[in-house]
Amino acid sequence: MRIRNAMTALGLVATLVTAGYATTAAATPTATANSASDTVKTFDNDYGVTSDNGFQLPAIPIQKVKPQFRRQIVSYKSDEAAGTIIVNTRERHLYYILGNNEAMRYGIGVGKQGFAWSGTAYVAWKQEWPTWHPPKEMAVRRPEIAKYVDDGMNPGLENPLGARAMYLYNEKGQDTLFRLHGTPEWASIGTAASSGCIRLMNQDVIDLYNRVLPGHSTKVVVIQ
Repeated sequence: MRIRNAMTALGLVATLVTAGYATTAAATPTATANSASDTVKTFDNDYGVTSDNGFQLPAIPIQKVKPQFRRQIVSYKSDEAAGTIIVNTRERHLYYILGNNEAMRYGIGVGKQGFAWSGTAYVAWKQEWPTWHPPKEMAVRRPEIAKYVDDGMNPGLENPLGARAMYLYNEKGQDTLFRLHGTPEWASIGTAASSGCIRLMNQDVIDLYNRVLPGHSTKVVVIQ
């Protein structure tokens, strides 16, 4: 997905661009993370109808989502500082480090592009209810979305970026073309979707968005 912004960063050196995301030679993350084990607190009651910026997000039938992919605080040992985001694509989990050996864990959906890059980045900026600009490569495969390439799809309940998007840049300040974003397709959480980066249920991406302060201090480690 190509997102318009004021920056003209070229992104990481890519070996392939598919569905609007750059793929790069895998970089070794600077930190390792242990799998979480014990659940400290669950938030199953937070997936009801949600009013947000004039939109009415429908309730998610959370009992249909596997328990391991529902938002929860878990015990989690990591050398990373509080506020760090660790994305484990194989587990289909995103961890937001809380400190004191705990993390907020979210279930994620991973597209093919989500497996194309690993390494360390930071959240350069974030956006509420973003406009979606699909790349030309995607429009070739799906002519019905060609009209959105230039004009974009307005924010809304059907927008593939969902209620929030966070944009990851590398240490040189270049756009990695890698995104953390919401999705209206809650059933895709825990799966490898056909396209996209890292997607969270809309109620979860709003929670994560409210915790994230853009800037170099918000480190993101992507583990394959």
